Amino acid sequence: MTQPVSPDSASTAQPRSKTTRIIVAILAVILFCGFVALGIWQVERRAWKLDLIEKVTTRVSAPVQPAPHMADWAAVNRDRDEYRHVSVRGTLLNDHETLVYTSTDYGAGYWVMTPLLREDSGNIIMINRGFVPTDHKDASTRSAGQPDGIVTINGLMRMDEPGGTALRDNVPGDDRWYSRDVKAMAAHDGLDTAKVAPFFIDADGKQNDGGLPLGGLTQIRFHNSHLIYAITWFSLALMVAAGAWFALRGRKQD
Repeated sequence: MTQPVSPDSASTAQPRSKTTRIIVAILAVILFCGFVALGIWQVERRAWKLDLIEKVTTRVSAPVQPAPHMADWAAVNRDRDEYRHVSVRGTLLNDHETLVYTSTDYGAGYWVMTPLLREDSGNIIMINRGFVPTDHKDASTRSAGQPDGIVTINGLMRMDEPGGTALRDNVPGDDRWYSRDVKAMAAHDGLDTAKVAPFFIDADGKQNDGGLPLGGLTQIRFHNSHLIYAITWFSLALMVAAGAWFALRGRKQD
């Protein structure tokens, strides 16, 4: 037999029910606003990424321009200058090349980073001449691809990669490199770092004598899943709103 609920117990239950509804509503508002904010952020990131892709595509296909001179180095930045199509003339300092470990579609090997003494100023720009497999690590196995005299290098500007990668740090003392840290490489080779550009150039696909190094392997890929992320966050916001509505509606009916 069901016992009647006393007025005192009913009066004490009511405040707890109201408090619960308030807590649920507050949490729902916080979560809803948070998810909506994240969704809007992803929409903005997507717009930024699409604009970046358009700018980079324009830079890569633009007519070649002279690489920045020392007077312009301080103004060089990633957003405006990376992947610019540039050209430079000078002498490759082949005795100072540095090998940077990498993995490409051709397998494991090294980027050949060679300082270029600029003809018009005497300053130095590091050139990523391209890829060599591990069995051609020694420069003597690809001597045909070590030009003497003045050369012209066309390619894409890239920004310095100091320190190493997310998984491996450069170890200059052991001459082990996992990122293209131009200033550290120059210092390790005894070059005047004040005369070394804060960027390097990925050489284009023009074939070197002997076939190595293999240039033109710049990867221009931009991960762009921001629309999916935005839809996910907005969906979660709607789920929170719907869940809160059903919860509060049910309690109100009770």
